[in-house]
Amino acid sequence: MTKTLHITNGDAFTAVLKTLDISGDIITWREMLCEGKTTPEVGSETFWRQRYEFLNRAYKVTKDTFINRTLKEYRNLCNQKSQDEIVLWFNKDLFCQINMIAVLSWIKKNRSNATIYLIGSGVEKDSQPSPSLSSLDKTALEDLYKDRLLLNKDDIEYGDYIWQLYCENSPIRLQSAIKQNNSQLQYLTNVIQTHLHRFPSLKNGLNQLENKMLDKALYQNIKSKDLLVDAMLQDPGYYGYGDIQYYKMASKLRPLFRSFTPVKLTKTGTAVAEKLENYYPQLRNEKEFLGGTPKYSFLFVEDTAQLLKL
Repeated sequence: MTKTLHITNGDAFTAVLKTLDISGDIITWREMLCEGKTTPEVGSETFWRQRYEFLNRAYKVTKDTFINRTLKEYRNLCNQKSQDEIVLWFNKDLFCQINMIAVLSWIKKNRSNATIYLIGSGVEKDSQPSPSLSSLDKTALEDLYKDRLLLNKDDIEYGDYIWQLYCENSPIRLQSAIKQNNSQLQYLTNVIQTHLHRFPSLKNGLNQLENKMLDKALYQNIKSKDLLVDAMLQDPGYYGYGDIQYYKMASKLRPLFRSFTPVKLTKTGTAVAEKLENYYPQLRNEKEFLGGTPKYSFLFVEDTAQLLKL
C-alpha cells in the first residue's frame, strides 16, 4: 500500500486537511521565504541561522518560538523517510510559491526516490490567483486531490533551478530564466514577475506594494491603519501577503503619513505617491534582502518592466 506524506502551506490549511477523507502523514511548512535573506541549501545550519536572524529582526520572533514552531517541524520532516509519495499543498501566490520551490529543492536532494504530486496546478488567466486552499470546501479539495499533478524530473529540476537563482544576487538572470518556463510549474511565471515588482521603482524609490499603500491612503477615505491594512488584504494580487507584512510596511513608510486616524499623507508623501519626488535615499537599507539580492541594489524600470543594477 502506498504511503503518502502531505506538506502544507501553513497551520490553517493543515487543520482543514485533517478533516478530509485523505490518508497520509502531514507536515506544515512554517516559513515565509519570500521575505528576508535566503541561501540555496535548504535546511543547512547557515540557512536556518539567517532565517532566524531575519525573523527576529523584522518580526521579533523569539528563539524559543523559532525552535518550537519552525525547527521542530522541519526536524519532523527530516524524519519522514518511509513514504512513497509526497503531495505539496501550496497556494499559487508569491508567498506560498517561494516556499514551495524551496521545498522542491529540499526534496530533490533528500527524497529523490519519492513520487511528487502538486495540488491545484495551472495557468492563471487574470490579475488574481485562484482562491486559497483554506477557503475551499471539502468537495472541492477532494476533487483537487483526485486531479493532483504528477511532477516529472524536469519539473523538479526547474523548480530547484528557480530557487537557486532566487537565492543568488542575480535577479536579471532570474527574470530571463522565467521567460523560458516550459515546465508544469506554470504559475511560477506570474510569481517571479510579481517578485521583480518588489524592487524599488526608478520613478520614486518605492516598490509596487508600497506605492499601492500610498495610493490607497491618497485616494481612498480610510479611517485607520487597521482599515488601511484591510484594504491591502482585499487587493492581494499575486503577493499573498498577510496582515503582519502590511503593518510592517506601514511602519516603514510612517514618515510619509501625517496621520493614521484618519489615514492622511504628508506633503512629501503626496509628492512621492504622485511620482513627483523620489524617496529612494530615505528608504535604502543595506540589510533588506529579497532572497539572495539586496533590495536596494536594483531598480525596477516600469516603462520597460526591466531591472537596472545600481
